[in-house]
Amino acid sequence: MSLGDAFLYLAAPSHFLIVVGGVLLGIGVGVMPGITAGMLLALVLPFTYYMTGTNAVVLLISLFVGGVSGGLVTATLMRIPGEPNAVMTCLDGYPLAKSGQPGRALGLGNAASIVGGALSWLALVLLAPPLAKIAVVLGPWEYFSLVVMALVLISSLSGGSFIKGMIAGLFGMLVAMPGVDESSGMLRLNFGFHAMDGGLDALPVIIGVFALSQLIADTMHIGQQDVEHVRANMRGILISVRDYLVHGWNMLRSSVIGIWIGILPGVGSTIASIVAYTTAKNLSETPERFGKGSEEAIVAAESANNATTGGTLIPLLTLGIPGGLADSILLGALIIHNLQPGPLLYINNPGVVNAIMATHLIAHLVMFLLMTVGVLLFARLALLHRAWIFPTVLVFCVIGAFALNNRTFDIWVMLVFGAIGFGLEYVKAPLAPFVIGLVLAPVAEKELRSGLMSSAGSYAPLIERPISAAFLVVAVLMFVWPLWRDWRCRSRAGAAPSV
Repeated sequence: MSLGDAFLYLAAPSHFLIVVGGVLLGIGVGVMPGITAGMLLALVLPFTYYMTGTNAVVLLISLFVGGVSGGLVTATLMRIPGEPNAVMTCLDGYPLAKSGQPGRALGLGNAASIVGGALSWLALVLLAPPLAKIAVVLGPWEYFSLVVMALVLISSLSGGSFIKGMIAGLFGMLVAMPGVDESSGMLRLNFGFHAMDGGLDALPVIIGVFALSQLIADTMHIGQQDVEHVRANMRGILISVRDYLVHGWNMLRSSVIGIWIGILPGVGSTIASIVAYTTAKNLSETPERFGKGSEEAIVAAESANNATTGGTLIPLLTLGIPGGLADSILLGALIIHNLQPGPLLYINNPGVVNAIMATHLIAHLVMFLLMTVGVLLFARLALLHRAWIFPTVLVFCVIGAFALNNRTFDIWVMLVFGAIGFGLEYVKAPLAPFVIGLVLAPVAEKELRSGLMSSAGSYAPLIERPISAAFLVVAVLMFVWPLWRDWRCRSRAGAAPSV
């Protein structure tokens, strides 16, 4: 089955309904705080046992695309990321929605999503073999340097206070430390709690810090609902051709970032949105608007989010290397249906590969249409009194935290970090750097240890390997550039630069 035949295969009513149902279910789960696309794939996987291998991967890819996109709705209307990769969208989507333009915020995010998805499909179809070969060249030193580059972005995301942002980021890294030391196999920082032997899962921590802390803060000001209310004004849900032209370069640049980061196993869409967001901020003519409802920020974050969907499939299909939880489940689905991921998949089952590629594009088109029409229904949640919304969101938070490992300990973790998140916001410390540190710390530690073991404890390969050195140079430039620009602006204004 060629790629053209794969599109004809999906045009059959029964197969097209699989795509529509998968995307719709993915979006529905994506808008629910704490329930991720990876969890949905794990729950649906047993139901694919009685499906053909082709139909199974069509359903799972559709769920994957819908789940990644669904987080836009709650991130924009409620400042609660339905998916972890929607954290950056919260920073500007919610302020723009509060300013009376929820339709504009959702429309820009939806448009950026389809552009990012379409460009990542082109990368998947045209560039899979050569890009996969490049990914093979990268070793632990390159991955560690890449993480360092992403960690530097904390300074750009810390809002008004660099120090508070760095403290929040370092605290997030500390939270990621409990568990088993991978190199020695020894337990560390479990404080006598056996439930912490495997470490603190990121999902309940993120749910607590972002969702529960927001619930606590809003509950304390529930009498001021009119002030906090996001009006369901859907004007602007369909953006104009001019908007595509204005934001076109940002969409293209952010999509390329998402594709490349998606190719790197274990990095993921959250980091892609961080890098794209900060790149857009550093290159913007109005960086002061970021965090206050910037259209550029929304476009950058959502373009990169959806662009990773195609990028992450490249090493999965060509090398059999999953990029994260959702990709690991896709890998398991292929094996369950006697489909061997890797180069042999192209030789032995080219029809399945083409079906995956065709589904990726069709699912994004379906997602765009469903988000354009269905987002009106999701937006109506904002019209309900918060006394009705809060208990529902809290229930989904508890379900999401518990369903990960089916243990009450994760619910307690969510509650504790909900209080911590509220405390961070009370002292005006940004939450985004905390989450960034939490996500990146395990990756940085794992790759650094692997590199040191291969070099007998020498750090020299960090600067001796060209790609690793290039990442470090970019990290330095990304750190220095905002500081230099701020100093220059203050000098021109005649004010003394502050540290």
